[in-house]
Amino acid sequence: MRRQENIFDTLGFSSEEATALHMKSVLHSKIVNYAKKNYSQAQLQKLLDEPQPRISDLLTGKISKFSLETLVGYAEVLHMRPEIRIHEPVMALNAASA
Repeated sequence: MRRQENIFDTLGFSSEEATALHMKSVLHSKIVNYAKKNYSQAQLQKLLDEPQPRISDLLTGKISKFSLETLVGYAEVLHMRPEIRIHEPVMALNAASA
């Protein structure tokens, strides 16, 4: 059974790239949603120690300007507790239960 496809699969990225880009886009989205609800741009500048144009890029979806590592750092500063979950392949789970 193949993993569920995401938009990055459809756009022609390799499986590994599509997975990484999907993780990055989900993290970015969660950061932006949380930040917009809880902080002004000025507060984010201070918290994240970034200039205003960088905060604007973050909040306006310019995801390509941010590495996954940078987004993880932002989430940590905002006390969001980012994590990666690894699941056993479906085939391995089925074999173990047999």
